[in-house]
Amino acid sequence: MLDAALSSYDAQVVLATSSDENYPAENIIDGKTETFWISTGLFPQEFIIRFPDNMKIVTISIHSHNIKRLRIEMSTSEDADKFETIAETEFEHTESSLQTNDISVNLPNATHLRFIILSGYDHFVSVHKVSVQS
Repeated sequence: MLDAALSSYDAQVVLATSSDENYPAENIIDGKTETFWISTGLFPQEFIIRFPDNMKIVTISIHSHNIKRLRIEMSTSEDADKFETIAETEFEHTESSLQTNDISVNLPNATHLRFIILSGYDHFVSVHKVSVQS
């Protein structure tokens, strides 16, 4: 299956609510769990991934640390002006390892995915990798 959320397939992080030059949002889609984007503390936090074309999406995988509640929304418009909730989930807390969560969505098409981190187990959360299986 194709990982449509990789920057090597022209996916882009077009918005992130936190910015740290040492941990940029682009790390989310570089395909590595060793690099990451980190939040700056307050909730909610969000980021949006844009695909180069409409994508059929079967599963979304997220590798993270300290995320408690997450909502995922999708858009089918080029401008990403209308989003629809496709999943909301609570992650299990892990002390010394990454949280790994697979979310089945079976979407016929999407141009953008918005990830809204509603709460965390700590003041800071990190997102190491997002994979989108299409």
